[in-house]
Amino acid sequence: MQAKHFFSGAALYVNGEICASWSPGGLAFKLPEKEVESLIGSGRAIPLKYFPKGHIKKGYALFENPDESEPSRWKRYFVAAARQV
Repeated sequence: MQAKHFFSGAALYVNGEICASWSPGGLAFKLPEKEVESLIGSGRAIPLKYFPKGHIKKGYALFENPDESEPSRWKRYFVAAARQV
């Protein structure tokens, strides 16, 4: 694993691929597609875009206010994201 700073955030890499990122927009995780669809469909997450007019990053769920939920939930997502790549 490796962490790198970018723009106004940071990204977590596993095997050279981003699996999680933190930015002013929130905390994003690369997760299995069905889980991403479920999280976005339920309103718990939103699609990840790096720029307002940019394309949606497939396979990522963005949580806009991660500090408002249980820390164990984020740990599970970090582990799942690391395994995803």
